[in-house]
Amino acid sequence: MKVPCEVDLLRVFVGEQQKFEGRPVYEAIVEAARDRGLMGATVLRGTLGYGAHCKLHTAKVLMLSEDLPMVVEIVDTAPRIAKFIPLIEKMNHKGLITLEKIKIVAYNCGLEEED
Repeated sequence: MKVPCEVDLLRVFVGEQQKFEGRPVYEAIVEAARDRGLMGATVLRGTLGYGAHCKLHTAKVLMLSEDLPMVVEIVDTAPRIAKFIPLIEKMNHKGLITLEKIKIVAYNCGLEEED
């Protein structure tokens, strides 16, 4: 599979308890990315973090939070990511969204490369 080397990495920071249409925001984002055929998406659960309100969220036993930080990372070409961002903004009106250029050095997805 031929993969573009220069792509965008979209990061969406949300709370574990944030909902969109009754579902976790992070889940809705990943499913929307898959439905639109974006290259890939991953959800990472944070063990410690804080956001705009400076409230500490932690997975420590003595201070267990019910709203751990979650980060959704999505990789694809710049035009496809740009087209996807308005949907993310609609789903995630409370969270932080970042975007950066990255370079893919390997992508072994099990498909044979076409010439």
